[in-house]
Amino acid sequence: MRFQDPSTAAPREPTLAEQRARQQAAVAERERAAQAEQARLAAEQKSDSRRKLLIGSGVGLGLVGLVAGWYLVKPDDVTAVCTDADGTVVANDDYCDEDYVNSHGGYVSGGFMFLPMPGGGMQQYRYNYGGSGTPGTQVQGGSYNKPSGANISTKSGKSIQRGGFGVSGGSFGKSGA
Repeated sequence: MRFQDPSTAAPREPTLAEQRARQQAAVAERERAAQAEQARLAAEQKSDSRRKLLIGSGVGLGLVGLVAGWYLVKPDDVTAVCTDADGTVVANDDYCDEDYVNSHGGYVSGGFMFLPMPGGGMQQYRYNYGGSGTPGTQVQGGSYNKPSGANISTKSGKSIQRGGFGVSGGSFGKSGA
């Protein structure tokens, strides 16, 4: 073979077999690139799904914990029943209301309400917490000790004490209605 000068020599046309091989190589390269892109997208989607699942699980567990915590510290609902000195349920809840007693000439001492009776003397009233009964009958169950941290209301719906954090037995939550 003779020496060819690269600056003056013209490249020959590729043969049909070489053209087909180059086309097949280009197609194979595009397919590999497309498969690599699909694999990258699938891995990215899997990563996004896993991250969303973990975030969703964390949020779900957080909400479950919040609700469970609320139920642990949620104040109890207690119904107060007004009774006389003998433990008989009275029809008028106002007889156990400090404001009502004070406005009708009575007085309050140690959780007992004293109202003047017609003809002289005083009648004693107090709340039973958690008990039940109808007017004129003896109260059933409950306690005369005021529960702390509980939502206390009468059968008529008047709030005696609102429960929750920091509630003590003082005058906080006393109904003025």
